[in-house]
Amino acid sequence: MSDSYVIIGDGIAGASAAETLREEAPDADITVLTDEGESLYNRILIKEYAKGKLPEAPISIHQEDWYDDHDVDLRLNTVVVDIDVDADAVHTHEGETFEYDSLLLAIGGTPQQLPVENADADGIHHFWTFQDARRIKESVEDAEKAVIVGAGLLGIDFAAICGAQDVEAKYLMRGDNWWRYALSEEGAEIMHEAMRERGVEPVFGSGVDRFEVNDDGHVEAAVDPNGERYECDFAGVAIGLNFNTELVEDTPLETDDGIVVDEFMRTNVDNVYAAGDITTFNDLILGERAKNGSWGSAKEQGTVAARNMIDYGSEEFKWVSSYSITHFDFPFLSFGHPTLGDDSVEATTADGEWRRVALKDGKVVGGVLIGDLSPQSAFKQLMREGRDVSDHTDLLMEPGFAVDDLPASAEQ
Repeated sequence: MSDSYVIIGDGIAGASAAETLREEAPDADITVLTDEGESLYNRILIKEYAKGKLPEAPISIHQEDWYDDHDVDLRLNTVVVDIDVDADAVHTHEGETFEYDSLLLAIGGTPQQLPVENADADGIHHFWTFQDARRIKESVEDAEKAVIVGAGLLGIDFAAICGAQDVEAKYLMRGDNWWRYALSEEGAEIMHEAMRERGVEPVFGSGVDRFEVNDDGHVEAAVDPNGERYECDFAGVAIGLNFNTELVEDTPLETDDGIVVDEFMRTNVDNVYAAGDITTFNDLILGERAKNGSWGSAKEQGTVAARNMIDYGSEEFKWVSSYSITHFDFPFLSFGHPTLGDDSVEATTADGEWRRVALKDGKVVGGVLIGDLSPQSAFKQLMREGRDVSDHTDLLMEPGFAVDDLPASAEQ
């Protein structure tokens, strides 16, 4: 009798798991349950669609016939309401039951809503799904003034969308600079200037205390904690995710800001695995529990989870993630865990070229590159190998840095 695998979620983590299971367990029964109304699409490209730079067609990755062709049972618009780990079964909102030998949870998260007055008004948008991108594109094309909240990697997508659609925007940030936990003021100023060139003005020491709406319930202004009022008919909010752990609250599964998994993507229940944004995993490079929301990390986690569902212990998850921003006239890349560590070094290597490397116990754990991305392979290699570079951090800032530039003693 063939094994039965159930996957909840058809994002990149769930889809890559389905692909791997079908390749490596050709006779298995595979079912994918997703609450979305369309099959796998490229979350990286939906921002380009919202900017008006891409049509819908290139964004889809798996058409529905892919699932039929690969004998994968895809159930769209299907909400799982209960997981019974004792019976090895999941139950849906329509009363269907799916039994499994192994279960993969790739259930991701939901954008956080600002806890302020009128946060759910018309014209206020969050950015996570393809349907979100469609609504944003339609709304921003008719907008005149915008407000953006959330000084991180998703918030800057809103800034780029407004800039591309020629909408004047105020980008309200609580701190003194964009992504303040990963960039110094010097590095962030490169990003600030790029925003200004596109009609997006960063406002520091700000935020949103409340939204004001017109008689039709549409947003018309944001008021910050300082009492400053910013008119807007479009608002983009990107302040993080609420991870969808409510589905497992009544199960024995361990949670810690997500579903806890080991280095093989297995939970504390032997035949239940998790992958993607939802996981809190053993980061073998960082040496502690961590989270990672990048597309590449989720894809790799799905693949690793699938292989261990077939043969537990066969492959560890050991991944150095990266995230690139392509909105501006220069490249931007973050890698690893740039907001963590106990020390850092940074340098401006040329006009508009800046780098910062985060260190923990003398070892590279992450960083940010603006302009010159050529050292990324060397930094990722240092992370994977766990080399102590504490006595040679100056070399990390040299233009054209390569691992071979380190003295032999630093390579042990």
